[in-house]
Amino acid sequence: MEERKVRWGILATGGIAAAFAADLVDLPDAEIAAVASRRRESAQAFAERFGAARAYGDWESLAADPDIDVVYVATPHSAHRAAAGLCLEAGRNVLCEKPFTLNLRETEELVALAREHDRFLMEAMWMFCNPLVRRLKALVDDGAIGDVRTVQADFGLAGPFPPAHRLRDPALGGGALLDLGVYPVSFAQLLLGEPDAVAGSALLSPEGVDLQTGAVLSWESGAMAALHCSIVGGTGGTASVTGSRGRIDVPSGFFHPERFVLHRDGSEPEEFAAGPADGPRTTLRHEAAEVMRALRAGEKESPLVPLEGSLAVMRTLDAVRERIGVRYPGDAVAVTV
Repeated sequence: MEERKVRWGILATGGIAAAFAADLVDLPDAEIAAVASRRRESAQAFAERFGAARAYGDWESLAADPDIDVVYVATPHSAHRAAAGLCLEAGRNVLCEKPFTLNLRETEELVALAREHDRFLMEAMWMFCNPLVRRLKALVDDGAIGDVRTVQADFGLAGPFPPAHRLRDPALGGGALLDLGVYPVSFAQLLLGEPDAVAGSALLSPEGVDLQTGAVLSWESGAMAALHCSIVGGTGGTASVTGSRGRIDVPSGFFHPERFVLHRDGSEPEEFAAGPADGPRTTLRHEAAEVMRALRAGEKESPLVPLEGSLAVMRTLDAVRERIGVRYPGDAVAVTV
C-alpha cells in the first residue's frame, strides 16, 4: 500500500457519499475502486460519475471485494451498525460516518468487531481532522487561555422538516441530537474529555424525536459545557471556549471554521485563519488523508479520532437521550447483519 494508491469502496450513494467521493478524486494517492447501493442503477450512476471501476447492487459484494483497502460507510446512521459490521466481518477496514451508530451498544459492537478481525476503524468526525480545529485544540492544550471553564456550541437548521422526513423518523434515528448535536458534544469532549455529569432538556415531536435539545455537561474540575442543537431553528453554528486567562471564539461553522479569534487577557485579539493549503472549509479530504496515513502506518485506529473518544461521545449522547426521553426502535433489539 505504501507504493500504490489506497483503494476505496464507497457504501451508499447519497449526498455525503458524493461529497466524499469528490474530495477523493482530488487526492493523488486515492482511488475509488468500487461503490455499492441497494439499487444497482444508483451504484452504476455513481461509479460513472466518479470513475469507480466496479458498481454493486448490494452491500455484501462490496464487503467481499478483495481489491478494496478501506470502505467508507455513508448510509443513514440507523444502518451504520449493519453496514460497517458487514464490512469488518469480511475483513475490510472501515471509515464510518458520524454519528457512529444509534447508541453505545452498537458502537461497542463495531469496536469489538474491528479488534476481533484486526481491522482499522474510524468514525468520520471530519471536524477532528480539520487543520484549524486542530490548531484551536493545540492552543487550548498548551494553556493559551488557562484552565478551561466553559464551552458553548450550537448547531441548528431552520427546517421545517415534514413528518415523513428522515430527521423526524424514529426508525432512522431522527431528531436534532444524533444528526447535529453530535458536533457540539464532540467539540466539548475534544477539549475536556468525557463529562462527569449530563443534564438535558428537549422539545419533542409528535413522533417522539427531539426537535431541539439543550444539554449541560459538567466535569469534576468545575468546567461546564452549554450545548444546543435544533431542526426547527437555524443557528449561527458558533462556539466559544472560555478559560481562566482568556477566550477563543469561533464566529460561525465551528466544526469546519474559516477562522477563530484568540483573546488572551491583557493582549490584543489574535485571529487564526485557514490557509490556502487547507482547502475549502467544507472539504472532507483531511479525514480521508488521515485514514490513508494510518493504513500506511499499520495503525488500527487514528490518534485524531480515537475509538475510545467515539465511545465516550456515544455514552454522552445516550445519557442525553435518557434525560429527554427519546428512544429508538433499535435501542431495544439486537442488530443482525
